[in-house]
Amino acid sequence: MLDREAGRSLRSAFLEIAAASPGALALVVGDRELAYGELAARARTWAGHLVEQLGRPAARIGVLGHRSEIAYTGVLAALCAGAAFVPLNPTFPIDRTRAMLEAADVDALIVDAGATAQLGALLAGGVGPRVIALPAHDGAIDHPTAATIGAALDDRVVLRARALDAASRTAPLPPVTPDDVAYLLFTSGSTGRPKGVPVTHGNVLAFLDHVAARYQIDARDRFSQTFEQTFDLSVFDLFLPWSRGASVHAFRPIELLAPARVVARQELTVWFSVPSIPALMTKKGFLRPGIMPTLRWSLFCGEPLPRPIAEAWQAAAPGSVVENLYGPTELTIACLQHRWSPDTSPALCHNGLVPIGRPYPGLTAAVVGDDGQAAAPGEAGELWVSGPQTVPGYWRDPATTAARFVSGEDLGAPERRFYRTGDRVQRLASGDYVYLGRVDNQVKVLGYRVELGDVEAALRACPGVVDAIAVPWPVEPSGAAQGLVGFVAGRDLDAATVIAAVRQALPDYMVPRDLHVLPELPLNANGKLDRRALADRLATPPAPVVSTTI
Repeated sequence: MLDREAGRSLRSAFLEIAAASPGALALVVGDRELAYGELAARARTWAGHLVEQLGRPAARIGVLGHRSEIAYTGVLAALCAGAAFVPLNPTFPIDRTRAMLEAADVDALIVDAGATAQLGALLAGGVGPRVIALPAHDGAIDHPTAATIGAALDDRVVLRARALDAASRTAPLPPVTPDDVAYLLFTSGSTGRPKGVPVTHGNVLAFLDHVAARYQIDARDRFSQTFEQTFDLSVFDLFLPWSRGASVHAFRPIELLAPARVVARQELTVWFSVPSIPALMTKKGFLRPGIMPTLRWSLFCGEPLPRPIAEAWQAAAPGSVVENLYGPTELTIACLQHRWSPDTSPALCHNGLVPIGRPYPGLTAAVVGDDGQAAAPGEAGELWVSGPQTVPGYWRDPATTAARFVSGEDLGAPERRFYRTGDRVQRLASGDYVYLGRVDNQVKVLGYRVELGDVEAALRACPGVVDAIAVPWPVEPSGAAQGLVGFVAGRDLDAATVIAAVRQALPDYMVPRDLHVLPELPLNANGKLDRRALADRLATPPAPVVSTTI
């Protein structure tokens, strides 16, 4: 019997369900199905060994793995050890992972089999913890020996898989409080170095309490798991179902290219992804009406949701309710929501994008002008949000914390602490907020102020275009741009035809000088459209063509 905790934490509900219904399905990874009891026992065993080796409760435990049984179990093991989990992705460049590992200052590192080949390079130069756990399922050691990994492990403690002993499964858990950090994630920083965001148990429980009630989740639900664990939306994928006894069904990357078949086979009831996935399905002709009849909730977050994608998905999953969620990592997964209605939502769309909706209960949102004062009703400005989902600040970065987490004194709410999202929004008369783009995506072109979102909306409105990004280019030292370059992806596109259509909708200074038609737009590791990669593409001159005459 697993003990009931005195206070709530991110691990509490999972452990209570494991005690009450140990045989219930918790996780499906490939052909493997794990029940709550088995998963909890393994996580507690690993946690017990880590705490034993450290001689104290851990503060942070890194989990280096990719969509594997060990990676998912490692997250639970870190929480059972009283630690925050720090997800690390072996598909990232090693230098970036090293920077995260160094910044996180973890006490131990859990590594799955697919990531062990990286350990030598990752831990070179003394980076990383002294305790490395190489657990394996079913008591089988499927990792290389320490000698084959390299000299980087010579002076470190390497924990191997052990038999599941009763003492480890039932030992008291190190206590945690609502103010303790549950997980530490890293987002892209303007300096090029990853920026740490510590999220507390109180932050994430406030989020989970709202969404569990809103979506009426119970043990019959079956959730998609589409997000990489380094993306905070993966916490929804795992801990919303695990807080209500539902099951998690992990998708392999290749399955995300055409996920409807998996949705039907696994009889999933809850879908959650970035809009780029249905956009890709549309381009491939895979998003057909009625193909996902088992879904009852279809949720999207992470980037703007185009109206045509919402409409196409609604037709493909006609029995589901479609919602658009919005929220940066600093506000714990999501903080605004809009429920799609075919009758009323189209009239609320702006630039062809579905509204980001209204704040969650208990959260306060404000539209703030450039002067730091509340914008007049209906005016555009930066979105600030306050409430229990607001994280404490940035990891060991007081200067950036002070700049982005600010008092609401100038907004008439001195008792509130707001997070400045950096997103431009407008509040409609309906109470819904619409997304206008990033504050730093408003650029000057030939002296004119241009919202890149307006240009991208005009490109997306052209027949056949599914994805579009506008990039200022070339950019002068002052930050002003001489023009714009467009990138589009879709079906049967002709660049000249698209540009001609855009000229009918935009003034000349907003029309892209060049348009690149690509098979698909690049995505970053979290599945979002990668604007920076396209800007880098423009900045990198093409390789010279070398001809040889014989």
